[in-house]
Amino acid sequence: MTKPTEPAKSSNRKLYAAGLAGAVAAVAALYVINGQNGNIGSGESCSAALVSAEAVAPHAKGEVAAFLPASQPLDLSNLTFLGPDNQPITMADFEGRTVLMNLWATWCAPCRKEMPALDELQAELGDADFEVVAVNLDRGGPEKPKAFLEEIGVGNLAYYHDAKNGLLKDLRKVARATGLPTTILISPDGCEVGTMYGPAEWASGEAKALINASMTKPEA
Repeated sequence: MTKPTEPAKSSNRKLYAAGLAGAVAAVAALYVINGQNGNIGSGESCSAALVSAEAVAPHAKGEVAAFLPASQPLDLSNLTFLGPDNQPITMADFEGRTVLMNLWATWCAPCRKEMPALDELQAELGDADFEVVAVNLDRGGPEKPKAFLEEIGVGNLAYYHDAKNGLLKDLRKVARATGLPTTILISPDGCEVGTMYGPAEWASGEAKALINASMTKPEA
């Protein structure tokens, strides 16, 4: 077979480059229209959360040693799930309050194990400035998860849920929920402070110190 001449090769490369540039532009336009991460923003306005992430870093030890402070916090204010009244709710509805959002399901053994600690944490620290938001992801109705919570004596956590798992899918798009349980500390402006993959003893002194550190305002 005859090899293409150098001018022909150069022409082919130019055509390939032009085609590639066009494809990149088309994809970029698609992202502008639809949003790359669905309900998750890029976090340009999350500078305060970055300060909180730096503040909690020294406290990621002991029972919460696996907690990963965010180096590029994501804007999670548009994450959507259902509230205790079965109506849609977003993280923006918690504006002004630090949230520890936990994703759990009754089929997840580590999730079941850490629920009493999350309940205890809510009982001790829960107020107008902080809430544990445990979102159940069971695909059936609420009967099974509610029965489980009642059985183990959990009474301080409000029942948040998302049977369609849209919340999980949105977080997986940005590698923030690779499995269950996943727990995300979220700032009062709806931005990620850090994430824990796997269970933790959330009622421990280390966990409380980490959460309190995220809520401490830096000195002027």
